Amino acid sequence: MEKTEPQSKNERQNFFIRVFQPVSKALLVPVLAVITAMIVGGLVIAGANGDPFAAYAGLFEGAFGTLRALSETTVWATPYIFAGLAVALAFKGGLFNIGAEGQLALGAVASAWVGYALPDLLGISIPRIIHLPLTIFAGMLAGAIWGAIPGWLKAKTGSHEVINTIMMNYIALNMVSYLLNGPWKDPDPLNVIARTPMIAEGARIPAIFSQYRFHWGFFLALVVAFIVWWLLWKTTLGFEIRTAGSNPDAAKYAGINVSRTIVLTMTISGLLAGLAGAIEVTALNYRHELGFSQGYGFDAIAIALLGKSHPFGAVIGAILFGAMRNGATRMQFLTQIPVDVISVIQALILLFVAGDAISRFIYRIRQPSEKVVLTRGWGK
Repeated sequence: MEKTEPQSKNERQNFFIRVFQPVSKALLVPVLAVITAMIVGGLVIAGANGDPFAAYAGLFEGAFGTLRALSETTVWATPYIFAGLAVALAFKGGLFNIGAEGQLALGAVASAWVGYALPDLLGISIPRIIHLPLTIFAGMLAGAIWGAIPGWLKAKTGSHEVINTIMMNYIALNMVSYLLNGPWKDPDPLNVIARTPMIAEGARIPAIFSQYRFHWGFFLALVVAFIVWWLLWKTTLGFEIRTAGSNPDAAKYAGINVSRTIVLTMTISGLLAGLAGAIEVTALNYRHELGFSQGYGFDAIAIALLGKSHPFGAVIGAILFGAMRNGATRMQFLTQIPVDVISVIQALILLFVAGDAISRFIYRIRQPSEKVVLTRGWGK
């Protein structure tokens, strides 16, 4: 028997409620945290004899005012999305991946090496359909390996991933510095910068518009965000990651291999961070330069917190951070306010999001019965 029209309408309404009501509740506090941070940031600007309204108008104009500004905002947001997803996924597994910075850098340098050196090693010109996937895969693999190591140490020895990933950041960044200043440095005699040679044409993601830097990597980041959401909420592995992150004892009782889940979670997290570096090389810079990615991995922590460890929330947080970073220069040009104010606002956003009790107290929002578990604590 066919369904009646009222039944179909009710089903659509129920689907809307099931999907969007939890999202709106989850985003309420982060949105209020951003608003509060902007208000406090405005007071800071006013205290420095600046005009908060002119500053924020310049910030918005620099981020979204023109097609070029919008293009540059997406360019900034793309690595933030990948890195934010990396940290958010780890959070869902009860792990704190502070190593996204090193994983991203290794992913970028590995992609750059495959992009420029592989044709010379093989002595042939490699078609794009082969060379480009290999170049991206190299970055993903490098990041995955660098994420798997602290995951394995956590699972097998109980050593905390925060300490391990921080230390591995130093190792990764110094390895990259050695490679870019040594064996993988661009041999051009006019080059005085620590960077690789340009990657081959076949290793590049084609540009969308010649006059803008906007590239296909942004759309790929959105697709990957959907894949991460699907992985976490529609697959057995995702259920295991979320269960192990919320309560590892209950996960063990349910028959989940928690040690295996920890290693897989950190591996996938590192893969996403490595993918951020690979896309920056293949779609934007066409080489890797020392220091190009400085800060992406650490900002990703704030982005994941802002997005409440949800993949779609991480996308929104990444676009917000990309807009602030891109609009800061225009704000400074119009108002003479230092771009460091943006860092202050970002820190305030992180403060109000991480300490959500402050925002809930200010706006009289009831504390939820179920708390989001970000990490399980030291030595657990």
